[in-house]
Amino acid sequence: HVQLVESGGGSVQAGGSLRLSCKASELSASTGCMAWFRQVPGQEREWLAGIYSGGDTYYSDSVKGRFTISQDEPKNMLYLQMNSLKVEDTAMYYCAADSVGPIGMLDPQPTDFVYWGQGTQVTVS
Repeated sequence: HVQLVESGGGSVQAGGSLRLSCKASELSASTGCMAWFRQVPGQEREWLAGIYSGGDTYYSDSVKGRFTISQDEPKNMLYLQMNSLKVEDTAMYYCAADSVGPIGMLDPQPTDFVYWGQGTQVTVS
């Protein structure tokens, strides 16, 4: 069972930056695909970015060019660097992992990921 713990959320002004971190209990075959999602109360969980163990990265149109997903395998860490933040980026951000994930990162859904963190709140004003 893989455990994920997010950190790094907080309050920031529009145009600012934050880096979210996700500490995994392991990076292994069980975490061959990792991703970041976010959710606003009353709305569906939205996929933002994904990364496969081989290093391929994918982004939603809403964050492409502003957010960067990365991994530090020796440290069992997943990151989301968020730049040029907008008020509409305000949400709870979640780290997710799965052994396979969505094939080719096509239309990623929360149900494609087995393991989830507890979330970290990002507020942009």
